[in-house]
Amino acid sequence: MDPLFTPARLGAIELRNRVVMAPMTRDRAGPDDEPTELMVEYYRQRASAGLIVTEGTQPSPAGKGYWRTPGIHSPAQVAGWRKVADAVHADGGRIVMQLMHVGRASVRANKAADAETVAPSALACPDPIPGPDGVPVPTEMPRALETGEIAGVVAEYVAAARNARAAGIDGVELHCASGYLPMQFLSSNSNQRTDRYGGSAQNRVRFVAETLESLAKAIGADRVGLRICPGVTFNGMADADPAETYAALLDAIDPLGLAYCHLIHIPNTGFDALDLVRTHWSGPVIENCALTPEKARAVLAEGKADAVSFGFAFIANPDLAERLRTGAPLAKADRTTFYTGMGDDRRGYTDYPSMMG
Repeated sequence: MDPLFTPARLGAIELRNRVVMAPMTRDRAGPDDEPTELMVEYYRQRASAGLIVTEGTQPSPAGKGYWRTPGIHSPAQVAGWRKVADAVHADGGRIVMQLMHVGRASVRANKAADAETVAPSALACPDPIPGPDGVPVPTEMPRALETGEIAGVVAEYVAAARNARAAGIDGVELHCASGYLPMQFLSSNSNQRTDRYGGSAQNRVRFVAETLESLAKAIGADRVGLRICPGVTFNGMADADPAETYAALLDAIDPLGLAYCHLIHIPNTGFDALDLVRTHWSGPVIENCALTPEKARAVLAEGKADAVSFGFAFIANPDLAERLRTGAPLAKADRTTFYTGMGDDRRGYTDYPSMMG
């Protein structure tokens, strides 16, 4: 039997196949960061995936860093996500929301005027980020969070998770990669704190561990996952010892009984991230990163992961699962239209055809 097409269970979430749609920023939200009807159609088209992980969704206005990314902190946003969830469920799919607070990886022009930019330490993200016109510009200097404020940021995540469940979303994934706020706490170069959230690896993982524990208490551990990418340098990350950091993180959170760990598996000097996860994590694993269908099947057949996720392939192939099942050729995505949608412009978003037309 094809290992891609056996059922799986990630916590409370039952998957009809092991083909997961990875989270991908697409910059198509409405003027108030609410999901649009075009977004409803985009996700509906891809509901044959075993699981959809939504694009990164900000839990609060301060968490936004990119233009036209959706939120989950207002009634209009919750209502929009309800339409997305209903559309996916109507076609038999399952969907979890990636909660993404970008922290210092933020451009002022992309945010509400009164939304702060905060981070573990007052260190600016060195990588430029596109503004409203798509042109990369320097990020702004963040304000370092006071120790007493951190519980409030955790509470924003909890409120977002509850809103997601109220919208009918099946669970949430905490985005702990790509140089965003959780990873800024994890990484030794971006976290220069001297309180209990900084210094040793055990201290630097505390924010993520406390957030995941709070999310688990709020909506159930079996509906909470996380995404990590040990060793990634995106958005100025340069952890001195990522193997130590992520071993400490996984050891701290493994007892929570979370739904899954979603690994972006990149090459690292001195350690293999999938081996590290399997050593320090007893729960389900979703493997991600430039997987071919052959590599994906091998990872599953060897028991190294419980599911596999695809990103770019799902952009151009809304029926990716069916194409993988039948061995049909895969269409290629047009990178020039990844982030260019405006209004009701379907190009590069919902206009990729399925095999059935």
